[in-house]
Amino acid sequence: MNSLNKLENTSQADTAHKRLFWGCFMVLVASAFGFVFRAFLMAQWGTQFGLSKTQQGEIFGVSFWPFGISIVFFSLIIDQVGYKKSMIFAFICHSLSVVITIFADGYWMLYIGTLLFALGNGAAEAVVNPVVASMFPKEKTKWLNILHAGWPTGMVLAGLLGIGMLHFEFNWNIIIAFIMLPTLIYAWLIFNQEFPVNERVKAGVSYLEMLEEVGILGALIIVSLCIFQLGSLFNWSLATNLITIAILTSTFGYFVRSLGRPLFILLLLIMIPLATTELGTDSWITDLMTPEMKKVGLQGGWVLIYTSLIMAILRFYSGPIVHKFSPLGLLAVSALTASIGLQFLSFSTGFVIILAATIYALGKTFFWGTMLGVVSEQFPKGGALALNFTGAVGQVGVGVIGAVILGFVQDKEFDKNLYQHHTEIHSSYVNKEKSGLFGTYKVLDTDKFASANPVIVQTITQTQEDAKKDALKTVALFPILMLLCYIALIFYFKFKGGYKPVLLIDKE
Repeated sequence: MNSLNKLENTSQADTAHKRLFWGCFMVLVASAFGFVFRAFLMAQWGTQFGLSKTQQGEIFGVSFWPFGISIVFFSLIIDQVGYKKSMIFAFICHSLSVVITIFADGYWMLYIGTLLFALGNGAAEAVVNPVVASMFPKEKTKWLNILHAGWPTGMVLAGLLGIGMLHFEFNWNIIIAFIMLPTLIYAWLIFNQEFPVNERVKAGVSYLEMLEEVGILGALIIVSLCIFQLGSLFNWSLATNLITIAILTSTFGYFVRSLGRPLFILLLLIMIPLATTELGTDSWITDLMTPEMKKVGLQGGWVLIYTSLIMAILRFYSGPIVHKFSPLGLLAVSALTASIGLQFLSFSTGFVIILAATIYALGKTFFWGTMLGVVSEQFPKGGALALNFTGAVGQVGVGVIGAVILGFVQDKEFDKNLYQHHTEIHSSYVNKEKSGLFGTYKVLDTDKFASANPVIVQTITQTQEDAKKDALKTVALFPILMLLCYIALIFYFKFKGGYKPVLLIDKE
């Protein structure tokens, strides 16, 4: 009878684990819905509300950096407040975001709606990554990759829904409302479940030891990114930014008194180009590919859906791939492949875009989950904080640097190319100066452009399309930098006797 009860309890626990895992998976699906629908609608919002490319980049950017603030905050307190309260906060943010965006009437409501969604994403991801790592302590990289298949799965589903609704000319407010579908599903799957205890807590590793793994340098990176973004938003001076960074980092350092693990700091820095390569490009890919895809009678969104489908399928079968290459080997191969794919996309035309997109998708597939797996395997004492800091630096980095710089490159290249080749048109139609994080630039006068003759419209449109391709060439440099770092890490671990996960002893 005891054996039967034990078997029954094990079966119930497995069922609860599966329900919790798929609930975590659906959190990322919901995040992807918000991301994709905004990517699809941004050009329409730009026209309707008169947004420049850099302003659109700023809205894309706020999809990311508040995520960092939220995930860092909840990572610091999550072992005290619990996973469930964090998920309730995420659900409230996601729901409010949908309501505000539905009733948006310009830049600031779109900005605030996107900001709330990002805060919800941060709170949710502060939960899902450590929960899955704790449920599968001996196969972290595999299961974190499967978990993060939720992101491309959501992008495929949202992409198909979005294209269908745009084809039938649904109002964009209705399209945004569909974000609530996966949001309600994850709430139903998760809220009645019992969450596992983090492996750091089980092993008796203290809170201070967790902070020491991240250290002063880790705090400096994330604090600097967040403060510079906030400084840009509120027009703080450089001195104000630096003083604020110094105060926050010094306060952290006073209690922690550790610079952090050097390898962990390097992995944090790598997350910035990694996130820009994946998420920064995904933010713009629909808009960037629309001109070429139109020539073959397809919407630009099909490129995003296609690459996401490849990612989703491969991440579900990540176990054997990780085993064959090792985590760092897989990351190196991925970086090389992604760079080739982005360069190929920058000059591809017609259906050749599909081949280029395939190469790009193969490259970016294993970036995020594998990097989280490496951090979790090498720094288990860092617990939820080390794991979530890694995701936060990626998200904030792409928000502060990646998405915005892609918009800035487009605006700057458009300004320069039109001035060089069509000076007269430039002086008449590009005369509004704006400033952003990366400097000043001139933008198109949309009112004048609306009444321009067809020849001028064609000239300006072609120059804008060329500027979009220049943006892809720029982002292709990021995975090259990553490749060099991964090769160095492979040699570092080879010198130490090979890559091996660090295991903690359970003291419970």
